[in-house]
Amino acid sequence: MVTDRKDNQFLIQGSILAGASLIVRIIGLIYRIPMTRIIGDEGMGLYTVAYELYSIALILSSYSLPLAVSKLVAAKSITREHKNSYRIFVCAMGFAFVVGMAAFLILFFGAEFFATVMNNDPNVVLPIRVLAPTLFIFAIMGVFRGFYQGKNTMIPTAVSQVIEQVINAVVSIVAAYYFMKNYSASVNIAAYGAMGGTLGTLVGAIAGLLFLMFVYAAYRPVLKRQVRGDRNTYLDSYKDILKMLIVTISPIILSQTVYHISGVIDNALFSNIMATKEVTYFDNTVFNNTDPNSLYSVENIRVLLGIYGNKYRNLTNVPVAIASAIGAAIVTSITAAKVRGMDGVIRNKSHVAIKFNMIIAIPSAVGMAVLAYPILEMLFPGSNQLDANYIRLGSIAIVFYSLSTVTTAILQGINRLRVPVINSAISLGFHVALVFFLLKFTSLSGYSLVIGNVTFSLVVCILNWISIERYLDYRQEILKTFVIPTVCAGLMGTAVYFIHYGLIRWTGSNTFSTIISLIIAVIIYFALLIFMKGVDEEELENLPKSEVIIRFLHWAHILKR
Repeated sequence: MVTDRKDNQFLIQGSILAGASLIVRIIGLIYRIPMTRIIGDEGMGLYTVAYELYSIALILSSYSLPLAVSKLVAAKSITREHKNSYRIFVCAMGFAFVVGMAAFLILFFGAEFFATVMNNDPNVVLPIRVLAPTLFIFAIMGVFRGFYQGKNTMIPTAVSQVIEQVINAVVSIVAAYYFMKNYSASVNIAAYGAMGGTLGTLVGAIAGLLFLMFVYAAYRPVLKRQVRGDRNTYLDSYKDILKMLIVTISPIILSQTVYHISGVIDNALFSNIMATKEVTYFDNTVFNNTDPNSLYSVENIRVLLGIYGNKYRNLTNVPVAIASAIGAAIVTSITAAKVRGMDGVIRNKSHVAIKFNMIIAIPSAVGMAVLAYPILEMLFPGSNQLDANYIRLGSIAIVFYSLSTVTTAILQGINRLRVPVINSAISLGFHVALVFFLLKFTSLSGYSLVIGNVTFSLVVCILNWISIERYLDYRQEILKTFVIPTVCAGLMGTAVYFIHYGLIRWTGSNTFSTIISLIIAVIIYFALLIFMKGVDEEELENLPKSEVIIRFLHWAHILKR
């Protein structure tokens, strides 16, 4: 397919944001290593439950703001309506202040209800209350990020995310250590440790917001010149802008809420159902020889939720960050093309975004499955086979979540905002029924959550795919997008399994062997991908620093002239 590099500028912007997102996720993984050692799996279980509740509150209040604001600002910027785009920014900021403050107050004062009624664990109250103010900070931050993204630059968002996560990591570790040390005599020591982790999230968000405010102050003279030079005589009223904002935000909120609420429902189902069941033999090995005939205790449930949320979900979410970044970039790009009525360009952008994501997601899933235990042992020493089995079973979710994320963004970009809501709702209904059945009537325990996680994203993928074909008259190329990356990833996975096995027998160091194996895996996969013509030179030109990449590939004789 012939592509215009200008048409696919979103891929460069998305790659910048994807790079930052990967750095953020990696930092997130690294700081959780000492966090887990400090507060243990039980403390991480409390942290996970609190964070899932916070995530839903964030989605309901402000998670959709960057996407909604960027979509509206992009539509105005493409027609050079700078006054109206600034009015959108001002109106969105007022909206964020009100909604963010309301969300903060509800979560803070409703912490006991969410902890005891929904999750049957009062120890979650402390970390929830520390997280609550972050909702207000993120609401304001979301408007700044959306405004910059609407202006077709992802750099402020990318840098603010890295700053936010670095501060988060440092404060989380220090605060968790401080609270665990000072409250070591408390029966709720795990709750204080989790509270330290959530304090890092709050302080990191404040740091990210301060950076975005600094960027805005530096950009303000340029913004004033744009507004003064705008000769547009028609100005949207703030009332009309607020209506547009709500109309745009509402389906995005519903879509994201349905998309993410599965985690909260999973935690609630797991906490309540498992409390009535006997400990299985396999789970028993994790609990240091608990009587296999006893019921799951609150502490047992926290440990399993900590393993599922802190290890499985966190590790598998790292590659999905790329899809999220490309999705954020493609919404504004497709919105601009939609305003111009360029359906062919929209189809091309969709093809490029989906293919780019699959080229990354498929080998990530294979690599995660093959090196599940070595990666866990490197990041979380003392991990057991249960942790690794979760990742092996659920690694395919990386592909499904990546695909569902980018297809949702495409549908939102073409103004089919309600479609992802409907698709996610259908998938959620199936998900809840399946997880309830597996928990209630089988002995799968935490495996039920992993299976539910995979099937939820799979169903969304299928429904989104049908919707895109319908509304865009779109047909995805299959061979280079799915088949060749899968074959290359399979060959890579086989090779890396034996390479890691040989290295660890030779060196005795799991960390060294795993890092070298991952580096070799990347080289093998992309060499195979180019050799099998999964990507060509023309497609590589759409990437950042494409000249350097292509020159190196020619020098290494991987890419033929």
